[in-house]
Amino acid sequence: MTDGMIHNPILEGFNPDPSIVRVGEDYFIATSTFEWYPGVQIHYSRDLSNWRLVSRPLNRASQLDMRGNPDSCGVWAPCLTYADGLFWLVYTDVKRYDGNYKDTHNYLVTAPAIEGPWSDPVRLNSSGFDPSLFHDDDGSKWLVNLVWDHRPAHNRFGGILLQEYDASRGALIGAITNIFPGTALGCTEGPHLYKRNNWYYLLTAEGGTGYNHAITMARSPALTGPYEVHPEMHLVTAKDSPSAPLQRAGHGDFVETENGEVYVVSLVSRPLSDSRRSPLGRETAIERAVWGDDGWLRLEHGSPAPRLNVPASKKRSATRPNADKAVAYDFNTKTLPIDFQWLRTPDAERIFSLTDRPGHLRLFGREAIGSWFEQALVARRATDFAYSASVKLAFHPTTFQHCAGLTVYYNRHKFHYLHVTHDERLGQILTIQSCLGDWPEARLARSCSEPVVLSADGPVELTVHVADDRLQFSYSADGAAKKDIGPVLDASICSDEAGRGEHASFTGSFVGMACQDSTGQGTPADFQDFRYVPEGSR
Repeated sequence: MTDGMIHNPILEGFNPDPSIVRVGEDYFIATSTFEWYPGVQIHYSRDLSNWRLVSRPLNRASQLDMRGNPDSCGVWAPCLTYADGLFWLVYTDVKRYDGNYKDTHNYLVTAPAIEGPWSDPVRLNSSGFDPSLFHDDDGSKWLVNLVWDHRPAHNRFGGILLQEYDASRGALIGAITNIFPGTALGCTEGPHLYKRNNWYYLLTAEGGTGYNHAITMARSPALTGPYEVHPEMHLVTAKDSPSAPLQRAGHGDFVETENGEVYVVSLVSRPLSDSRRSPLGRETAIERAVWGDDGWLRLEHGSPAPRLNVPASKKRSATRPNADKAVAYDFNTKTLPIDFQWLRTPDAERIFSLTDRPGHLRLFGREAIGSWFEQALVARRATDFAYSASVKLAFHPTTFQHCAGLTVYYNRHKFHYLHVTHDERLGQILTIQSCLGDWPEARLARSCSEPVVLSADGPVELTVHVADDRLQFSYSADGAAKKDIGPVLDASICSDEAGRGEHASFTGSFVGMACQDSTGQGTPADFQDFRYVPEGSR
């Protein structure tokens, strides 16, 4: 169906920090993946409306190993560009969040095609996060990134550094210049450089990634500055529009179509109206923009707040996305379906197999749910406020330290987990673990007063129904009708804002399969016929 509009968000569910590039008639967006592996999501489109996930390029240990990275660390703010017949991808691997230090390592990989092969990384620097590569029209290349200042009583967001990159040597060269200190909104990060009509333009993210988030624009006739700030300061923000459906708008990039139209992409969230929590995390939205006679870019509709519906490009009519997004995964595949990711480790064979039992995803019980090193948890993004997910599980625990089941998961201190385990008195049981935003202790809450005793034979089907902030688990054993287990739980716990809050929680709600074996023996669990079914939209 063609309706001439692009419908936001264009990338639903956890897809923040978008970087967009056009190559001929093709558009690509790279987004952050934080501790989820493989690293960086790249989506493809021809019409800026319908997007398809086509690549996660950081897929081997030489490129990315996040074992030990804390929650919401890992891959921050990738930048995707195209020049000299190559795609260039720069990214940060953040190793620490708490305290004054961040420990941020910046890398560059390249590929002749978006599907790869992607190169081993070039180590760039570790001075701060959110690196971006700018290709000037004279052929020179320049890296910009935030400089992080760990010193007490200093502004930790210390400005935007610029340094030249020599592609022939694979190294940064020359002087390092701080080109932009930011504005009074603060938290200046996420830089991107552009050149137009002999002006250098700089976009930065400011205000933190919460409800004061914004994209700030500045320009200079010289690459090294000084940069003057946009007359209205912020190109995109919803901080002054508290009733707008898309909130937390900021950290973005822009692209020109073949016929010169300009579109700005930014991260946004869609908070629940009652709690102002965003269980789907930070998503990606798009807006039309126009260059003014004064040489400044502004959103076309006259407000910096992004909208739910945006006019499509005049050259390419947008089609309304298919509302039926129900997906069934039978695991009769040689590789994991692209919708799924796991956490931190590049050693995938240590946590799952698709060949040990054909037609099943076998998880090998590893460390506890929430481990920062090696846990067997394979999940997909929740992309809808109301959905159900179900899976069949065959598992034979012999101790309470064996667990496997279905989880709605945000991080180690925000999750609900319906799982099969063993009880010394009752035998094989089905019960629920929850962690209700208890940071930093991550203590478990009692979410199920009475476990369900299961027979040792046959698989059990596990289901979760989520509707906004309500979550209900159910099950079916031995082919019987489904029964609810436990009370209605708070689904909004699995959100950026719950627990520690949106200034330290950067991912989104996932739903998937997990298996633990605290004995260290790697007891496996077999999962079959995972289904994800949207159940209405807001």
